[in-house]
Amino acid sequence: MPLRVLRAAVLLLLLLGGLPPVLHARQAVPVAATAPLRDRYSKREVLIPMRDGVKLFTAIYTPKDLTHSYPFLLQRTPYGVGPYGAEAFPAQLGPSPRFQQEGFIFVYQDVRGRQMSEGDFVNLRPQRKVTGAAVDESTDTSDTLDWLLRNTERHNGKVGQWGISYPAFYAAVGMLSGHPALKAVSPQAPIMDWFQGDDFHRNGALWLPHAFNFMVNFGKPRQGPSPSWPTPFRHGTSDGYAWFLRLGSTAATRQFTADVAFWNEMLDHPDYDAFWQGRNLRPQMKGVKPAVLTVGGWFDAENLFGSLQLAKTLDRQSPGTDSHLVMGPWFHGGWERGRGDHLGPVQFGAATSDWFQAEVLFPFFMHHLKGTPDPALTKATVFETGANHWHRLESWPPRTVRAARLFLQPKGLLAFEPPPTDGGADSFLSDPAKPVPFTEQLAIGMPREYMTADQRFAGRRRDVLVFQTGPLTEDLTFAGPLRPELFVATTGTDADWVVKLIDVHPDAYRNPDFKEGGSLWERTPNPMGGYEQLVRGEVMRGKYRDSLEHPQPFVPGRPTRVAWSMNDICHTFRKGHRIMLQLQSSWFPLMDRNPQVFTDINKAKPGDYQAATHTVFHDAARPSALEVGVWPRP
Repeated sequence: MPLRVLRAAVLLLLLLGGLPPVLHARQAVPVAATAPLRDRYSKREVLIPMRDGVKLFTAIYTPKDLTHSYPFLLQRTPYGVGPYGAEAFPAQLGPSPRFQQEGFIFVYQDVRGRQMSEGDFVNLRPQRKVTGAAVDESTDTSDTLDWLLRNTERHNGKVGQWGISYPAFYAAVGMLSGHPALKAVSPQAPIMDWFQGDDFHRNGALWLPHAFNFMVNFGKPRQGPSPSWPTPFRHGTSDGYAWFLRLGSTAATRQFTADVAFWNEMLDHPDYDAFWQGRNLRPQMKGVKPAVLTVGGWFDAENLFGSLQLAKTLDRQSPGTDSHLVMGPWFHGGWERGRGDHLGPVQFGAATSDWFQAEVLFPFFMHHLKGTPDPALTKATVFETGANHWHRLESWPPRTVRAARLFLQPKGLLAFEPPPTDGGADSFLSDPAKPVPFTEQLAIGMPREYMTADQRFAGRRRDVLVFQTGPLTEDLTFAGPLRPELFVATTGTDADWVVKLIDVHPDAYRNPDFKEGGSLWERTPNPMGGYEQLVRGEVMRGKYRDSLEHPQPFVPGRPTRVAWSMNDICHTFRKGHRIMLQLQSSWFPLMDRNPQVFTDINKAKPGDYQAATHTVFHDAARPSALEVGVWPRP
């Protein structure tokens, strides 16, 4: 099994609560399986001193062929750089097999306070400019590079850095080191902001199973440098909906987290205060010197926000940076951890991951680190889902995109025309005791397939409003962010507002790219007929509608505007398909339940959760709508 596939499978099981987080790290494999690496590379393990005396454990793999000089390719990670031991080799070095075949000096480092490195670990350690501290992750990067350049033979003086997810945060921070040897960096699904849109929160709403399952394992303290991990948390069931509902409240998770400091800190900071603002990396992204290749997946359930925001922030705040964005049809890390040809039953027509690695990632590092011809990457390389095409663009979103609004209409209709004067409203009862599930799949965590899952199960509930167009008479492409503007009222004093954009396939639809095989979907006759594919879904926690820092209650019964920006898409709704919006106020247990009374949700007791009636208006005076970017096509 390729290492990238093994990593993906193991990480998924970890997030589902099934395996200890040590398996998130790279694993030792039998000696025979690593013979090609052992024949070509030497390994040494060192402790590299930082400017404050703390030593960071680092594994260095150097080509045995000394007739050439080589650039460094660095990954800094909190997940462990195992296999540990001078004679233990992983199955693969670098982002893909092509890198180890080409020849680089591969460097893997346990970040400060993790695994075999000394010091104290701080989640998303804020930069020195924020804290005034003597060290941060950018100084650790710089000190590491200084040491490597002085103490490694046969290097060419150039360094590249890459990482996926949390290691991508360290890659992004590494760009701020200003080290002259750092020439190219590829943050892939980086963490930018853990409160507004990455991993653990969406506009203040807690992404409950993902955050809890991760932190209850990853966040446990260590007893000094060690390659081992704590005993993993066991839920005792695979039914996450039932398990989290039985807890009764978010606060009840504390019974399991007495020794998980960051989880308790998260709950102690329910609003976007200095604790979270100091961990927002976007304000620091100025004057970035290395070339940057930001990578993200349209169906990344964890850090889609970070990928898009890093690229946009660099364009805005560091215009001199040689910055490029790649967005493919991938789950979290799917560009390295899978072929990228499908997600669930949704097919993408080709092995998009293989194409990206060969045509974009490898040429990017080769050019900047080894001086090969410039691959002439455009500002954005973007995959158009629905139509399954790659585009090389000079801007993202495309300059030809025009804003349009899809208006909610009476009788469940959706149209580009404003609603009539007497368009009225729709109401539904939202009961926290019976929240809307986010998936039909039985899961203790956050299965990646939910990002493209069939939404028919949700649309059949009375607490989900459904609006849709008629069958389209021609293809229609949306590109860029989605911006809901809802006019709502509630009988409570708080409410969540979830908007889902859905591609409704015709009943007779058969995907021409569909391949026969053995999956659940492939054993189902015509699995895509009538399929209601989730394209994008996001939430605004109502009390944060005007400010993430200063929440405000709703006045019961008073019509109120709630507007926000959702993550970008690049999707074509094909001729004969319908465009659907679903609106709801719970999405459980993906996000924590809102008591629907204005309170600190992280301290709410089971008795605080109250049913409330929510109303969405769609008349001329209160025209609830979704703003989209329509991309005209030749």
